[in-house]
Amino acid sequence: MSQQDTATQVSAHLVKALREKTGAGFSDCRSALIEAKADLEAAVTILRKKGQAAAQKKEQRMASEGAIGSYLHAGGRIASLVEVNCESDFVARTDEFQRLCHDLAMHIAALNPRYVRREDVPAEILAAERAIYREQARNSGKPENLLDRIAEGKMDKFFAESCLYEQHFIRDEQVTVKDMIQQTAAKVGENVSVRRFARFKVGENAGGEPPATGSAEPAEAPAS
Repeated sequence: MSQQDTATQVSAHLVKALREKTGAGFSDCRSALIEAKADLEAAVTILRKKGQAAAQKKEQRMASEGAIGSYLHAGGRIASLVEVNCESDFVARTDEFQRLCHDLAMHIAALNPRYVRREDVPAEILAAERAIYREQARNSGKPENLLDRIAEGKMDKFFAESCLYEQHFIRDEQVTVKDMIQQTAAKVGENVSVRRFARFKVGENAGGEPPATGSAEPAEAPAS
């Protein structure tokens, strides 16, 4: 089927459905549907890839504006704050950006990440984790020449559990938090990034330990 024939099959209803799923503009949605030969799910994938590529280019620009997202869990025992940066005060006030801030704060309260990105994990923590995984593999009878490979595979799981950007978003397991941030960046047309966060839980100190003095401290991730 030619591209012209595919274009005639892309109805306004199909374009509307794609816009509702992705939030992309009309022309972008129509182009993606033509490229995907009117396959809605394939068009979603095309838009996501294009959006992530555009977001990666924007990451080089300075993001010095932004907002603080907050979340207080029912019962008032868990709360979180997150600083999300963008390039302009105009974007910081948009519904799209404010929604991202709220969703990130909610996610942090629920999944309790320790760091923003894998680059923020201290070298001594990485070394200790790798040593533990190597020893576990050795104790399970794995050959020496495979220990490093096994340890690195487990490090990927460590990053996915500990780093905000690599966690799967609590409301959509199909995307990571980094994916979600990049999608928002593509929609608002600016660089968007998380600078830091803090999570509070009644009775816990930083790192999830009971407070020694009776006062709770924020578990803040390193600034990027």
